Amino acid sequence: MSKERIVIVGASHGGHQAILELLSRYTDVDITLFEAGNFISFMSCGMELYLENSVTDVNDVRNFSAADFPQPNVHILDQHEVTSINADAKTVTVTDHATGKTADQPYDKLILSSGVTPKSLPVPGADLANVFLMRGKDWALKIKEKLADPAVKHMTIIGAGYIGIEAAEASRKAGKDVTLLDVIDRPLGTYLDAEMTDILARKLTAEGIHVQMNAKITAYVGDQAVSAVKTTTGEIPSDVVIQAAGVQPNTAWLQGTVDLDDRGWIKVDNYLRTNLPDVYAIGDATLAYSIPAQKKVPIALATVARREARYVVQHLFEKQPAVPFRGLVGSSALSVFDEHFAESGLNSFTAQRAGVTVAKDFFQTTLRPKYVPSDKGNPEVSVQLFFNPTTHVLLGGAVLSTYDITAQGNVIALAVQQGLRLEDLAEADFFFQPGFDRQWSLLNLAAQHALGEEPFTE
Repeated sequence: MSKERIVIVGASHGGHQAILELLSRYTDVDITLFEAGNFISFMSCGMELYLENSVTDVNDVRNFSAADFPQPNVHILDQHEVTSINADAKTVTVTDHATGKTADQPYDKLILSSGVTPKSLPVPGADLANVFLMRGKDWALKIKEKLADPAVKHMTIIGAGYIGIEAAEASRKAGKDVTLLDVIDRPLGTYLDAEMTDILARKLTAEGIHVQMNAKITAYVGDQAVSAVKTTTGEIPSDVVIQAAGVQPNTAWLQGTVDLDDRGWIKVDNYLRTNLPDVYAIGDATLAYSIPAQKKVPIALATVARREARYVVQHLFEKQPAVPFRGLVGSSALSVFDEHFAESGLNSFTAQRAGVTVAKDFFQTTLRPKYVPSDKGNPEVSVQLFFNPTTHVLLGGAVLSTYDITAQGNVIALAVQQGLRLEDLAEADFFFQPGFDRQWSLLNLAAQHALGEEPFTE
């Protein structure tokens, strides 16, 4: 009996996880993964660590390499770009960029994990030298070179989301004069509410970063290389510009074949199937089902792609999958110098965008009992909870401190995933040891505060 031919497009988190799942669950499969790039597979979320000299080597900043899969039924090919799907023949057309040759590859099952590409602002001067993007190994090498160049004095970062904050911090730690620009009104404003972004904005300013929000960029100025960023309020001297202004789905090659929405996201059903038979889509190029929002929304996270890959492969050979994909919460974390936060589920911005009504509560306290002074490891901590105002079901939350309390962010994620209420979190049975926390743990206290209970002050 011939083996089932599985073709995977894209070598990032989703493609990697699909191979792992296929090898774990089936013996009669032949797996071919095509990657258009020439490096398998750079982990862009590790770029800041590389820029700050905190990794072993740039070639180690990857999800996996072809050498990780020596099995004879696994074929991992870089510089191979899939350009079209021929659904009737059940083949994909692939161009080998090393040789220039094009061929058709048959499949029995096709998994699309084509991901996203970073956006470049459509302004004059975008093609000037030293205007960079913050994604992929090639851009990482170029940015690293500029960070080490003493002739580079001024760096401007476009975009105050996660990637922009990472670029700004790495640039500042390299001794550069850094300006952070965004059209939104707060850095990280799509991830956190104002109570927390105010803390982080003060931290960025204290570290010497010039934060300019509500900035409308009209052009990049320069002769051959960029020399300034022009906004509606003036020009900012810039030897290097790093664009971190969002991403777009890498799906132009699918138009007219796979159903896409008006923004280019791949449409999938509740089983992550596309409109084509035996063709599935996972990862950043799709809209993920959000458990707290109860609808499909963009959630560009490695954790999403891996969980979707796990589900698809589990049900790959079922004529009708036994259960639909349950969905995800969407959780992430970031350090902003010595401030650390983790967030999960909805916040005010994402809830409004999804059409979900939420109530919220912001709580600040100390991590450990009051008799422990701050200079002995008892920092201030902040918690924000979002919940259904009627049922008290938790829909999201965030934690923030100079102490690493990001593990509590995972507790919030689990609470949202399991549909817990404020009342459940208020009395959840967490440990107590004054070297770590309070008699009521941090999330107990935050939930009790949200319920309006008498404050526990010890």
